[in-house]
Amino acid sequence: MDKRRILIVEDDTDINHLLKKILAKNEYDTVQAFSGTEAKLLLQMETPDLILLDLMLPGMSGEELISVIREEMELDTPVIVLSAKAALESKVRALRGGADDYLTKPFEADEVLARVYAALRRSGTRQKGGSGKEENETEEYTYKKLHLLHKSRKVTVGGKEISLTMHEYDILYLLIKDPGKVYSRETLYEQVWNGGYYGEDNTVNVHVSNLRKKLARADAGEEYIRTVWGVGFKMA
Repeated sequence: MDKRRILIVEDDTDINHLLKKILAKNEYDTVQAFSGTEAKLLLQMETPDLILLDLMLPGMSGEELISVIREEMELDTPVIVLSAKAALESKVRALRGGADDYLTKPFEADEVLARVYAALRRSGTRQKGGSGKEENETEEYTYKKLHLLHKSRKVTVGGKEISLTMHEYDILYLLIKDPGKVYSRETLYEQVWNGGYYGEDNTVNVHVSNLRKKLARADAGEEYIRTVWGVGFKMA
């Protein structure tokens, strides 16, 4: 099996090389960029399996690069932010912009590897279109004007395809499979991020908010996801 390739975007040379060393020890291939503009050029040549991204970068900030990745290039490659910006507003801004996960510096190598592994496992399932299970070959769901085809992870509203990030899709997939069930934030985090719950209410909230906005743009005036106060979320 080919090694998964990870783009490290970090202007601090020591941290960049440390991340490369941590990932190489765990048999990941790495590509290094030391500025936002360099990362953009590399992405134009080849799409990695995952991006580890600092926010405070020369040339082009991490937030600007996320926008380029999601809006200009329309890539759904998992993006994990690794930043010294610990303020809640920085985290929310990055997640709203399209980041999939956010870790603050200083970081523990084991946690970085756990987040990378979880993100790649989810994206690997997406790329394979299932894991050989027959039900995934034709698994599809319709709710109001929304149609989800799981084999290709394709989502349309009123016949028009909408672009979702990996985690936005996974949240919608869980909700639409059982539209009457209320999913707590803890359950969504554990199932979508494939790990223990770390009290990351804002991570889940921001991704649900982004998902709602995309659905609202595609079908204005219709509600698809409802908040059950004090509990979590369900299909409306």
